Amino acid sequence: MDDALPTSARKVQDALAAAKAGAADGVRQLPVSARTAAEAAQALGCELGAIANSLIFMADDAPLLVMTSGAHRVAVDALTRRLRRSQIRRATPDEVRAATGQAIGGVAPIGHPAPIETIVDTDLERYECIWAAAGTPHSIFPTTFKELLELTGGAAMSVADDGRGSHS
Repeated sequence: MDDALPTSARKVQDALAAAKAGAADGVRQLPVSARTAAEAAQALGCELGAIANSLIFMADDAPLLVMTSGAHRVAVDALTRRLRRSQIRRATPDEVRAATGQAIGGVAPIGHPAPIETIVDTDLERYECIWAAAGTPHSIFPTTFKELLELTGGAAMSVADDGRGSHS
């Protein structure tokens, strides 16, 4: 364990190690903020689409984690239909913290107090290496689409617009 990592990032690193993930030692601290996908892509020198944004929504009052490619936005109406929910909305900062134990801008796909239903954007499959937040706006780790599905127990699904909805 790297004692130089912030507590939230250490929890993510521990979760990666417990899952015996290929990225187990991969949590990295960036000297600049990676709070947004654009900031992360610039800091890492990678395509915007290779950034796996961790977005928390409330789906019929239960948290829903959507891991989406940084290259596009979530089509909320389309996702609501695909998941057969009555309502999906962006979580408030307090709801994000309650569900994940992490602050917006650093939400990791793992290391939460309890499992969260997760959708992993199929657009991420195009990239050999994708990057996800690791608990803080300065912490990231490399992974793959397949590993992200395994780590989160998530379902692969397109989260892009189907031509009929709003975005978030």
